[in-house]
Amino acid sequence: MPFVDTSSLPVIERLPGWKGRYFHSPNMTFAHYDFTRGSSIHEHFHPEEEVYEVIQGELEVTIDGVAQVARAGLVAIVPSNALHSVKALTDGRAIIVDHPARLDFG
Repeated sequence: MPFVDTSSLPVIERLPGWKGRYFHSPNMTFAHYDFTRGSSIHEHFHPEEEVYEVIQGELEVTIDGVAQVARAGLVAIVPSNALHSVKALTDGRAIIVDHPARLDFG
């Protein structure tokens, strides 16, 4: 599968205010999210490394108790097994990538 038309993927609302389209490469999981201001992702951890690339808007990402605002041009990298949570400060869009792949997504 060398090419993926993300606009043709089904939209899944995994959490309130987080509508995503998901696909996998052999080693990674990609989530293209539209998020709504005020929505959040609860504090959690998982063995996969996770990268938040905000395309539009702002997300407050807290990693191991340290919060910072991710926006276009400022990427958040969550290490494997690190406690993290996310709060949408605005409406927006983000691409979140997990390595290795999270086959339970999508």
